[in-house]
Amino acid sequence: MNLTLTSTLLIFLGLFLVGGVISFVKRGLKLAALVVAVLAVLALASGVLRL
Repeated sequence: MNLTLTSTLLIFLGLFLVGGVISFVKRGLKLAALVVAVLAVLALASGVLRL
C-alpha cells in the first residue's frame, strides 16, 4: 500500500468530521449530525480507496 498525501488528508478529514458528528449528537442536532456523518463516510471511503 502506498500512503499518499491525498489519502492521508481525506482520512484525517473523515476522522475530524466524525468528531463533529459526536459533537452534534451531544447538542441534539440530529439532522446536522446526519449530514456530517454522510460527509465523514464519503471522506473516509475515498481516503481508503486511494490507498
